[in-house]
Amino acid sequence: MKKEDLRIVFLGTPDFAVESLRRIHEGGYNIVGVVTMPDKPAGRGHKLLHSPVKQYAVEHGLHLMQPPRLKADDFVEELRSLNANLFVVIAFRMLPEVVWSMPELGTFNLHASLLPKYRGAAPINWAVINGDTETGVTTFFLKHEIDTGDILRQERIEIRPEDNVGDVHDRLMMLGAELTLDTIEHIIAEDLRPIPQDEILQGAEPTPAPKIFKETCRIDWERKAVEVHNLVRGLSPYPAAWTEIVDGEAEPMSAKIFETAVVESGAEMHPGKITIDGNRLLVDCADARIEILSLQAAGKKRMPAADFLRGSRFTAPKCV
Repeated sequence: MKKEDLRIVFLGTPDFAVESLRRIHEGGYNIVGVVTMPDKPAGRGHKLLHSPVKQYAVEHGLHLMQPPRLKADDFVEELRSLNANLFVVIAFRMLPEVVWSMPELGTFNLHASLLPKYRGAAPINWAVINGDTETGVTTFFLKHEIDTGDILRQERIEIRPEDNVGDVHDRLMMLGAELTLDTIEHIIAEDLRPIPQDEILQGAEPTPAPKIFKETCRIDWERKAVEVHNLVRGLSPYPAAWTEIVDGEAEPMSAKIFETAVVESGAEMHPGKITIDGNRLLVDCADARIEILSLQAAGKKRMPAADFLRGSRFTAPKCV
């Protein structure tokens, strides 16, 4: 196949997908359609919010579709009328078979993990939360079960000790765009050798990466300090780990924690106990103490711990 014979439909929504869409577009490929989520009302005025993928498509005059239902007859017919021979999916909804089975060359997805590790909605978060030292991106052909298709290409990066999930997300976004182009080039060259994920698993269970909920983000101070630290890293800057600070009869204060460091171990710990050492905010975990470096109390802005302490009057505070 020649590059000019390729007709691509791109399906995606957030910033993570835009970089790949931009590289495909600037690479001279024929993008015959872009599919993204319908606009959502946001903020106090309920102003309709456009997805980052929509913004790019509109700015560059690409044919845009925003179906409320992916199985709707009118959407399926419009999609079919584009005569695309390849679909590229990045950070989008689960597709029905009538959509992903449509193009003759298949539908491939870019996933932000080293599949079969971290199948699911939040692979970058869980890689950092679990203290992994590497992760990566994978392209694979779609099939019925989510994130289970045959692997096409993979690339790896290091997760550095100082990285939070935002840092890893941004590096994977750039690496993923490169891998998306690489995969398209190999599809054109017809030299891909897809690898079934079962061959890699060899009977082992794949690592899950379930959706992050509010309770997932609550800090359990009974855990080891490094586990608390990794939870904070894996949820920073968004959605952020959180805790409640109680101090005597005062109303409990909810606070998001963005940055921590493991600083002390060895002494007897009392999980959740807060120690204020000058302008330092220290909290006991199961085996060691961590320092909270930046946080955001409910209704306030994010700030360094020293600024938070200057505006607080604690007597015997504790995190719960």
